[in-house]
Amino acid sequence: MLSPFRLAPYFQPRPWGFQDLDPWYNFKTDGEPIGEVWLTGEMCLADTGPLKGASLADITKQHRSALLGPALAEKDFPLLIKVLFPKDKLSVQVHPDDALAQSYGEPRGKTECWYTLDAHPGAEVALGIRPGVTVEQVKAAVHDATLESLLAMVPVQKGDLVFVAAGTVHALLPGVVMLETQQTSDLTYRMYDYGSSRELHLEKAFAAMHLVTNAGIVPPRAVDGHSVLIDERYFRIEKWPMGDGAAALEAPAPVVQMLFITQGNLRVSGDGFEPFAVERNQLAVIPSSSPRWTLAGDGSTEIIRILPAAD
Repeated sequence: MLSPFRLAPYFQPRPWGFQDLDPWYNFKTDGEPIGEVWLTGEMCLADTGPLKGASLADITKQHRSALLGPALAEKDFPLLIKVLFPKDKLSVQVHPDDALAQSYGEPRGKTECWYTLDAHPGAEVALGIRPGVTVEQVKAAVHDATLESLLAMVPVQKGDLVFVAAGTVHALLPGVVMLETQQTSDLTYRMYDYGSSRELHLEKAFAAMHLVTNAGIVPPRAVDGHSVLIDERYFRIEKWPMGDGAAALEAPAPVVQMLFITQGNLRVSGDGFEPFAVERNQLAVIPSSSPRWTLAGDGSTEIIRILPAAD
């Protein structure tokens, strides 16, 4: 058995981020701005329990079956979860699907989704190419630095779940804070970066790009007192209001569970391990082989539960 544990966030510098993450995290820097807070990165450290101080990469390597479950033979932790803080526009980019990534010798592609933790009035994201636009027009727009004019802009508000299928040309824009769940992959092909000196990956980007995908805002589905935000090939994401008292969330399959707290706080307790707290914007990992465990929170506590696909 492997006991539940909290993971400490890892703060990733990005040129489009912020130097002060208040009120989301107590983190300020005079150096490079922070754009991404990794919650399940391989370098994230266990913050509670007997595994305290161990990296998620080492925990996965040493306890793969107990952590992930028998149905997951992944060498890596299957999902990378982040909080994104765009102060400026991100590059226009696209991710490959599994087949294309594997043709390059990579283990997997990159399908992802964003849960909108906050959005300013009028906030939007770039999601896909506008209907009717051809590949030739996209290539010409990249050359002429007019690609933005061909992007489909989608308004978003707090609570929206945005699915970003592999092959979708997309970009995050300022005015949002996003909880991103993605396949564990770094495969990002930049198509346009507003004149910056960063490398573009045009050949691979055009190979990965699909003019039409099923990307978009996914309506929530009510199920027995909670909401299923998305149930996709790679991940299932649910929103659970705790209410008063304690609860145990039974996994629909023997897989690892991740619990992210959007508001309130949580106490995780159970057989054979020290109870620990999970505060707002923190994440707890419930291993597949965890001993009996329960959750306690107050009436304001809200949980985003993230599960990897078990097949």
